[in-house]
Parts: sequence; C-alpha cells; structure tokens
Amino acid sequence: MKRRLRQGAKLIVIDPRRIELVDTAHVKADFHLQLRPGTNVAILSALAHVIVTESLDDAAYVAERCDDRSVQQWREFVARPENSPEAFEAETGVPAALVRGAARLYATGRADGTAQSLADAIAAGGRRPNGAIYYGLGVTEHAQGSTAVIGIANLAMITGNVGREGVGVNPLRGQNNVQGSCDMGSFPHELTGYRHIGIDAVRHEFDKAWGVTLQSEPGLRIPNMFDAALHGEFKGLYCQGEDIVQSDPDTQHVASALKAMECVVVQDIFLNETAKYAHVFLPGATFLEKDGTFTNAERRISRVRKVMAPLSGVGDWEATVRLSNALGYPMAYTHPEQIMQEIAALTPSFAGVTYEKIDRLGSVQWPCNDSTDEAGTAIMHVDHFVRGKGRFLVTQYVPSDEKATRKFPLLLTTGRILSQYNVGAQTRRTPNSQWHDEDRLEIHPHDAQERGVKDGDWVGINSRAGETVMRATLTERVQPGVVYTTFHFPESGANVITTDSSDWATNCPEYKVTAVQVLPVAQPSSWQRAYKDFDEDQQRFLADARQGAAAAVTGK
Repeated sequence: MKRRLRQGAKLIVIDPRRIELVDTAHVKADFHLQLRPGTNVAILSALAHVIVTESLDDAAYVAERCDDRSVQQWREFVARPENSPEAFEAETGVPAALVRGAARLYATGRADGTAQSLADAIAAGGRRPNGAIYYGLGVTEHAQGSTAVIGIANLAMITGNVGREGVGVNPLRGQNNVQGSCDMGSFPHELTGYRHIGIDAVRHEFDKAWGVTLQSEPGLRIPNMFDAALHGEFKGLYCQGEDIVQSDPDTQHVASALKAMECVVVQDIFLNETAKYAHVFLPGATFLEKDGTFTNAERRISRVRKVMAPLSGVGDWEATVRLSNALGYPMAYTHPEQIMQEIAALTPSFAGVTYEKIDRLGSVQWPCNDSTDEAGTAIMHVDHFVRGKGRFLVTQYVPSDEKATRKFPLLLTTGRILSQYNVGAQTRRTPNSQWHDEDRLEIHPHDAQERGVKDGDWVGINSRAGETVMRATLTERVQPGVVYTTFHFPESGANVITTDSSDWATNCPEYKVTAVQVLPVAQPSSWQRAYKDFDEDQQRFLADARQGAAAAVTGK
C-alpha cells in the first residue's frame, strides 16, 4: 500500500488517531477524517449521501448488477438531509467539507470531482478510477460493527468498485490464518464454507461423513459462554491458541466465568494469562512445527511444512486426534493431507483443493472447484455476486451506549503497535520490548493540562467496568476528548476497563469505545495489586511443580 502511495495513489484515512499513514516523510493522506470513536456508521452514511446526491454513483453497474428495489430504498435513505455531512458534523467531529472532498475522491479519483468530470474521465479512459476500501478491527469492534461493514459494502457497490482487479472491500485480518479459521467453520452457527448449521441438507452431509447426528441449533458465542458459566449453565472450555483473559473485554468478568467452570483446558505454546485458570494445560505447536495450510485475506491457501519436530512430540492436529480418541470418538487421521481431503469432500468451495495442486502451483484461491480455473478464483464477484443480485441495506446510525458523561468525560479506544503482536505472549519474550516495553495511555495535552497530568505521570483510568493504572503519554495524535492505549502487557489491565458492550449481530466486543475518566494517582489499582499477588502465587505453584517433576525423574 505504501509503495502504491509513493507511486501516486490517493489515500483517505478514517481514524480517531493521527496514525502513521496520515503524514510521514514518504506518505501523506489526501484526507484524514478524524472522527469520534463510535461514529463510523455516521461517516459512512455521510459519504454515501454525497455520492448519491451529487450523482457520483455508477448507475450502469448498479442497474446491471444490483437489486432495483433495495437500491431505490437505500438511495432514498442516504439522500435524506439528516444523513448529510453537515448534519453529522457535530456528532462525528469531522468538518463537512472534508467528508465531501473524501467522498468525491473515492468516487471519482479527484477531490474536486463532479458528475461531469467523472463522465469525461470515463469517456477518455473507458472506466472510472479504481477505489479500494481496506479496514481492520477499528470497524468491527463496535456495537454497530456489522452495520459499518454493510455500509462499506454499500459504498463499494454504488460506485461499481466490486468485481475487478484493484478494487473491492478488503478486511485486513488481525492474526495469521484468521481467514482459514473462519473458512473452517469457527463460528457457532456455521460449518465449513460458511454454510449454516440449520440447513438440513448441509448438516446431513456431515452427519453421514462423521457418523453422528449434529444439532441444528447454533452454539454460544464467547461472551455468551461467560454469561452462561456464571449462571451455572456452561461447565467447560477448551481454548486453543487464544488468551481470552487478556484479550477479551471486562477482564474480571472473564476471570470469574473461568473460575465458575468445572473444566478449563488450555492448549498453547506459552503459559499465558488464561492458562492460570486452567485445570489442564496441553502444549501447542508453533508454525515451525506444523504441517497443514494457512489461508490469507485474499482467500489464498498456501502450504506450511514443519522444519522441526514439535517440542511436545505431537502437532496440534495430532493432539486433537488423541483427545478425540480418549473422549470416545475415534479419529483415524494419520496425515494432515487426509484432513484436507475431507474438507474438499464436504465443502463445495474447496472441492478442487488438494495438496498436490498447492505444491504444484504454489497456492490456490477458493472458491476452487470444477467451475473455476485450476488455481481457483483470483477475483470474486467478477460477473455476478454469489447471492445473485447485489442487495443494498439501510444502515441507520445508532449512537453507542458508551457516551462521554460528567462522570466519564473521555472516550477510550484501544489498538496495537507494530512491534508487539496481539497480547504479546510471543513478542514480549523478544528484544521487541526495547521499542515498546509497556502499555501507555495516550492523552491530548489539553485534557492532560485540565487534570494536572504531565508526560510520564501515573494515571488512573476508570470506567463503568473497572479501573487500572498506566503511565501517560501526552500527544496530539489523539484529539481532545479521546484517549488511547494498547493491550500487549497483562499487568496494564487495559481490558479491565473495556465494557461488555458488543455488536448487535456478532457479539464482537466494543473495544473501540469506552467512556472513562483519567486522573493522577500514586499507586496501582486494586485489580493490579490482586493481579500481582495472583501471579506470584502461580509462579510459586509452577516452581514447586517443576521441582516435584525433577525429583520424580531423578528418583526413577
């Protein structure tokens, strides 16, 4: 992306913070829409309003590819005066002129673009300029995250930016193989290939292959599991490669739920925060110890081959096979290729995927079957959408329940830093910590001055969920009224203060909007003191266990 920007591509950044892409020595955004946290849907509606009311849409594309009734209803909705950039300016904090310029740039390739200039450009070049949308967790980790994704899809369709090279809606995955995990049915309501568990014909294929009868009702999402555990209705959890105690919101709620369960099994490469609550810990395998495939955000399936034997003696898939056999359901896989063969047999979009083909071609992209090229599908939705006609959905903006108040006058948003990976379980053990050795609270100098906070001071951050303490960093990267922190270090307690608010459709936590108060303090929070005591108890327990194991080996 940076390379294309240096070559002259235009850039619009929508972010509450002044991130690196906004203005550096090599890259400068044409527009930075520095919106207030929680107002993504409002900004998207305002952008759509400009495109529709100024006739910057791709009418021919929409007429050919999209559902007439839904697009008409959507046009009428976004054209309303209450969806204009001017109407939303006070809510989002973004000047209307910037929104209008950004909308024109996305639709026409020019900040001063008009319907006539767009028509002239198309006449000269044969098609409108490419416009691609890339988004991360700053879109989905909101109470209206799903609504925002729909709004983004609406923008891409109305401008004809779907179905050719260099355009589209491109979610940037937060971790390696998130795409592959989703493809394999890691949702409580779907089987492989995004097919709903409630569809009898789909479910019966798996019943037959596995010799079982699957339930038609979806399972629980993670936040629902915690709630059910505290009500005594959810007894056990098997957690592989995820540190929910550190990464999930409202840390104290998560810890209480794990304590309430009868059996918690954690499988990971390190003893992470969740492992402290485990009854059983199983060793995991790193990518260097795995055989299988990874799938990236462009649906590209690539082989991964182990270069060393797993330190535990078994790979992750082998551990799953052993556990299944011990629980009474026999699995007879002897090589991961057999698992891929089963995936292909049960998943239409993977029907043509084989290890032999991946090895020969280097990679393939699903959908990959008899109706696609041998290497699969490089670009989705070229001639038609998977569902047939593209459908527009109205995206009504609903303000987050997390609002700045007299008690909690600031809005906290959280994120990551490049040198630390997710919860830091891996990167905190490396020299990367020389760049980033603690989570800090970024606060605007104006807000800091009002509170008597200087750079490097310890501050208490309070929300309706809890409190924690961090050191403050004064910076104009955040706007007044907004504070920001990362969550890479467990002792910071960043997710102690994030709340249980979540997306209406997916239950994805609303990490990006938490109303807080920030004040100078002289000591750690009560949670941090309890964390330190608990951590020390765990370390003593592990030391005693290792000593006992060593004595047992010596005795033998």
